[in-house]
Amino acid sequence: MKDLRVTRLRSDLVRRNLWAIPLFVLLSACDGLGPSAPAETEVLAGPLPGMSGPQLALHIRGDEEFGRVFGVADGLGPIFVAESCERCHVGDGKGHPVFNLTRFGRLTSTGFDPMRSAGGPQVQNRAILNHRGEVVPASATGAAGFTAPAVTGLGFLEAVDDATLLALEDPTDSDGDGISGRVQLVDAAGVVSEVIDLERFLDGAGDRLRIDGRLIGRFGKKASAISLLHQTANAYREDMGITSDLLPVDPINFAVGGFATDGVPDPEVSSDAVQAVVFYLRTLRAPVRREADAPEVVAGERLFIDIGCAKCHLPSLTAGSSTIAAIDRVTFHPYTDLLLHDMGPELDDGYTEGRAVTSEWRTAPLWGIGLAAVSQGGTGFFLHDGRATSLEQAIDLHGGEAASSRLRFRGLSAEDQRRLVTFLRSL
Repeated sequence: MKDLRVTRLRSDLVRRNLWAIPLFVLLSACDGLGPSAPAETEVLAGPLPGMSGPQLALHIRGDEEFGRVFGVADGLGPIFVAESCERCHVGDGKGHPVFNLTRFGRLTSTGFDPMRSAGGPQVQNRAILNHRGEVVPASATGAAGFTAPAVTGLGFLEAVDDATLLALEDPTDSDGDGISGRVQLVDAAGVVSEVIDLERFLDGAGDRLRIDGRLIGRFGKKASAISLLHQTANAYREDMGITSDLLPVDPINFAVGGFATDGVPDPEVSSDAVQAVVFYLRTLRAPVRREADAPEVVAGERLFIDIGCAKCHLPSLTAGSSTIAAIDRVTFHPYTDLLLHDMGPELDDGYTEGRAVTSEWRTAPLWGIGLAAVSQGGTGFFLHDGRATSLEQAIDLHGGEAASSRLRFRGLSAEDQRRLVTFLRSL
């Protein structure tokens, strides 16, 4: 009887699982016919290696929040630019110029006015029902388009000590090399003060260096954000019209009324969600190099250094202490010094932030630049507003402190110019 029961049990198991056989065969066939996953060198997205289970879980939560699409019922607007973070940072890469942010202001005898009473400094060009999107006012003297940057590797940049950046600056060009980079300084009052207190509480971060009561900025085209928390809170409000504990008031829609809102109680996103997005950004891996040892790439990097590009696009930086093992005191290769540099009239849009003059821009990190086209629809768009559609054109628009390097690039043979661009595409 025991043998009979075993035989019947086996028959039942086989019968119940017969459906799985053709499915297994079908899936196996699909493995052979379908496209394979892209290599890690061909995509930007991906978490840092070596995270603990809880860290990886928080990274995944942040990834979900980063992709969350907000609607009117969630508090979108009343004026906004995009419905999600991912709308502008597809695949964690550079955005397309069609989704550029527009910022404006007015130069006055006392300095630069961000025109907050006219909705400045950022245009929210879209609006929910019964509101109207903004436009640049006629009284503005300058406006600049900002293409969304890639967001990978940001945790490394955040971890660089303030003292390191101060050691890199040379505001008076004391060495006479024509390069006079300087740190951006951000007013420590208001939301910045709250950011500092919150970071100290949540991350155990020590006091930041203060210079004349101001703090060193490092994120954004003009380096006007001091940290990823500062940058993220600003993006929620200014780009999506989503309020948080740090910025609890909706963007003012002056076209409708000074205090017109979206009717959803504030804050519209939890501090928990904001922190998850910050952790996600902090723990995205750095872009992976491609064919770094190829002879053409090696020769191109040598030329990049020889003509002076590496004086601002510094190949290596070293992170300070971090609770994330993959970042802690690691030397990495972003090709930036995170400083402000005068780029001359070619890139002067008449707009600025902080203490930067209108022709000054933070050195853009070059890592990942070779994959720009992947997230930008097949064509790479370069510089702060995507005005250059080739790396050669981007180099040719470098004036000011970069003018001598541009001149040396123009003086290279066609073959050497190609080698240098090949190197850039390997980043």
